[in-house]
Amino acid sequence: MLTKVRRLGNSRGILIPKPLLRQAGLEDNAEILVKGSTLVLRNPKRATRSGWAEVSILLAACGDDRLILPQLATQADKDLQW
Repeated sequence: MLTKVRRLGNSRGILIPKPLLRQAGLEDNAEILVKGSTLVLRNPKRATRSGWAEVSILLAACGDDRLILPQLATQADKDLQW
């Protein structure tokens, strides 16, 4: 889809059709970033590492928080309490 970049005060902007916003899951807020020469809009709820803290708590409660690569542990790790 080709669209026009418009003047919005001292900035520039584009109008995004409602069906595209709905398809992308964008409602009130959007995260915007640049990757190479591409602008990326994404739902902030889908940001990288979102929800990791909650999942870590659940894993610990299940007893499934063991080291995946124990060979990467250091000598100082033996004193840590998990």
